[in-house]
Amino acid sequence: MILGQATWRTGIDRNTLLELVGGAHALMGATIKRAPIDGNFLDRLPELRIVSKYTIGVEDVDLDAATARGILVTHCPTEANWGGVAEGTVGFMLTLLKRVRERDRHVKAGGWRDSSLMGAYLGRREDGYPGLTIGIVGLGRCGSRVAELLSTWRVRMLACDPYVEEEKFQHLGVVRTDLPTLLRESDVVTLHVTLTEETRGFIGARELAFMKSSAILINTSRGAVVDSDALCNTLETDGIAAAALDVLPEEPPGEQDRILTLGDKVLLCPHMISANHPGTLQPAIPWATDATLAALRGRVPEHVCNVDAVPLWLARFGDRPLI
Repeated sequence: MILGQATWRTGIDRNTLLELVGGAHALMGATIKRAPIDGNFLDRLPELRIVSKYTIGVEDVDLDAATARGILVTHCPTEANWGGVAEGTVGFMLTLLKRVRERDRHVKAGGWRDSSLMGAYLGRREDGYPGLTIGIVGLGRCGSRVAELLSTWRVRMLACDPYVEEEKFQHLGVVRTDLPTLLRESDVVTLHVTLTEETRGFIGARELAFMKSSAILINTSRGAVVDSDALCNTLETDGIAAAALDVLPEEPPGEQDRILTLGDKVLLCPHMISANHPGTLQPAIPWATDATLAALRGRVPEHVCNVDAVPLWLARFGDRPLI
């Protein structure tokens, strides 16, 4: 049995999902937070060969549990996805720095020019204005594209990523630094990390306290990367100027969530920063399909996230093609 896209609907509970996928050789779909694929889940599927994700992130799958059972987990880092995230990040940045929402609302309410609506100039100028400093946390596909998009804006760019080689920083024209320095010196901090045990709660009260009171924080990675209570506390006390969030720890947020009470200090998006025409997840479907077909043929597919699982997977399924 192959689980198709239609089954992976928002809000499906774990028991219902398990009933649907009984006997599956492959699972395909996007993120399903309410029924994470953990060891107990996988034990119910003794013939499962692959979890083929349409998304880039795989935080809803226990990779260690899958690896221990010789099950491959693949993802789809399509440019439509990560490129859309990068473009949306720049859109967030300009919206906050240029006061786009406030100016629009002011004019529609009958107002006109007002000094309270002054925006920020991004790049350095010939008159000696140094420009803003943009801090990029995570220099993978998304972070690198953000750096490329900003390269003509004449901004100073800092980046922090211990897993990226020095040559990439130099190629992108960004200055490599540690996280505290990046937080202290940046006017905009944008997060582009995957959600792991290392990055869960990565930005908390301590990290936010490093930031300038005039700075803005952008998170288009995963909601759990930022301590939401700490962020709300910081915004309420003017510790930083604003935040733009495509992702939240709880999605959608509850009606009483503090993040909804902060007005223009927070720019929110419903986890759709990469949802653009043409694009979003459609380009990933052929990738995920090819990965699934390869696994069913007894071949190791591309874009395997848990490569340590390959030897056991080959021992289990390498000589057992199903198609």
